[in-house]
Amino acid sequence: MAQLDLATLASLAVVPLLAVLIIALFDEDKEAAVPYQVAAPEQAKPGWRGEILEEPTLKVSGSKLIQCYCPATGEALGRVNPSTREGVDRAIEKAKAAQVQWAKTTFSERRKVLKTMLKFVLENQEVLSQVACLDSGKTMVDANLGEVLVTAEKLMWTIKHGEAALRPESRPTSLLMMYKKNQVIWQPLGVVAACVSWNYPFHNFISPVIAAIFSGNAIIVKGSEATAWSSSYFASIATSALVACGHSPDIVQPVVCWPDVAEHLTSHPDISHITFIGSREVAHHVCASAAKSLTPVCVELGGKDPAVILDDLSDNDMKRVASILMRGTFQSAGQNCCGLERAIVLPGLYDRLIAHVEPLISALKPGAILHAPAGTTVDVGACISSANFSRLESLIQDAVSKGARLLVGGHRYQHPDFPSGHYFSPTLIVDVTPDMAIAQNELFAPVFLAMRADNLDHAIALANSSPYALGASVWGNHHASLERVVREVDAGLVSVNDFGVTYLVQLPFGGVKGSGYGRFAGMEGLRSLCNQKAVCRDRFWGMKTSIPPPMDLPLSAKGPGAGEKARQFAAAIAWVGYGDWRGKIRGIKTLMGL
Repeated sequence: MAQLDLATLASLAVVPLLAVLIIALFDEDKEAAVPYQVAAPEQAKPGWRGEILEEPTLKVSGSKLIQCYCPATGEALGRVNPSTREGVDRAIEKAKAAQVQWAKTTFSERRKVLKTMLKFVLENQEVLSQVACLDSGKTMVDANLGEVLVTAEKLMWTIKHGEAALRPESRPTSLLMMYKKNQVIWQPLGVVAACVSWNYPFHNFISPVIAAIFSGNAIIVKGSEATAWSSSYFASIATSALVACGHSPDIVQPVVCWPDVAEHLTSHPDISHITFIGSREVAHHVCASAAKSLTPVCVELGGKDPAVILDDLSDNDMKRVASILMRGTFQSAGQNCCGLERAIVLPGLYDRLIAHVEPLISALKPGAILHAPAGTTVDVGACISSANFSRLESLIQDAVSKGARLLVGGHRYQHPDFPSGHYFSPTLIVDVTPDMAIAQNELFAPVFLAMRADNLDHAIALANSSPYALGASVWGNHHASLERVVREVDAGLVSVNDFGVTYLVQLPFGGVKGSGYGRFAGMEGLRSLCNQKAVCRDRFWGMKTSIPPPMDLPLSAKGPGAGEKARQFAAAIAWVGYGDWRGKIRGIKTLMGL
């Protein structure tokens, strides 16, 4: 009989389980990605060749137009008519109107949009990478890693974990407030803005869009003038996904403008939050502008990221680590916010590491992969412009004059096939000390810079000697030493025996000191785009807050001594709520005597 009862119960349990599975499958089907198409730009199609500009520049003489061109070849990509102040106002108005309805969507509806985008990104990796290469000068490998891969991760993380990050969160109560239950809820701010840099034209554009729309906001994205050509194509990937899923494209508004108009955007009273990625110099203007309307700003300003390399690595380990250091330094020609800017090496490994990387760096070939002759392999792409080259050469020569050794490169590179391209020679400079300007300034260039550390104390001091503190990495086998660097290095991000991987798992991204403040990515990034609303509710039916008679106003109507009695009552409550057991007894006695 007992067996029959258990069997019956088991069969009955299957019914709700099947119901849950059916509902889950139904929800999954509701969120299925919708196929859509976005026409690729003509310039990204095979065989395209553009007019070579003799002196490539963004400014068109006598005009407000932006001259877009490929920094790897100098080929003209087209001209963009930048937004005016009135255009910015119209974009914000559209976004504001669309956000009202968008804020009412469910997480399921928002996930559907992100799944639709993810499907498009994965199926169109080559075109996305080509467009990014044309506008920024990077190689296809750099684009696949830095544009497509990280965007797919951001989309997938938000699809899987975004709802949990924004789900109402219960908070603990206290003894005195035990009859209340507490909660924090996350509600969209409205219209947010992102002013993003040119070094990752696709990812830097689309990443804040992903966070903004999933948290229920509309967004204005101001891309850099240096990559204005690709902005409209990348924006259409998001807007077309919204349309395919039945929503207004006005939720995402791309803006390209000159700095004088950007100030109008960053001080606009209808913007509720700004994410800024760029230089410290420009950040001062953005933050001052945002302060006019008290708009909060998340500021990411690059870094001088150190890699602390312990000397307990075997030769094989050293070669493996060197390969990662090379990628961390020369990815996107060094134009990487958390790129490796300083290799700080302990004495037992210093000479061996330099001897190993010197021939590797000497062998690096700069070029434009999309237009390179058949069979050509390109290692390092172009820089966004040549404006930084004189400064770089000056910093390198200054370091050499103070004792550093320049082993490879150190100067601009005139490419034989692309004379109008912006190339800087892959560079190796060693024996750099913290008193040299090159050790204090972000280079944002293909420069491998090595510093010798006498011991671990010295290595940490060198790592912390820069005004920047965005990312850092530490390499070695000794656990205590690795953990000490993690604890003591100034940084917002630390990778242990790896490079830049915190972003690949969507941990909060941002720095301290001169690298800015605030965080984007992960749970913290989503929540930063929300009003964090604290809510305190009744826990039990019929149990409400009331003012005890001794404290009920007006005290003056109760006669002499009423004020002192009220004070004693308040003090007794504090003893009951926050005292130890003796204090609680003291409080209770006082209350009973009043």
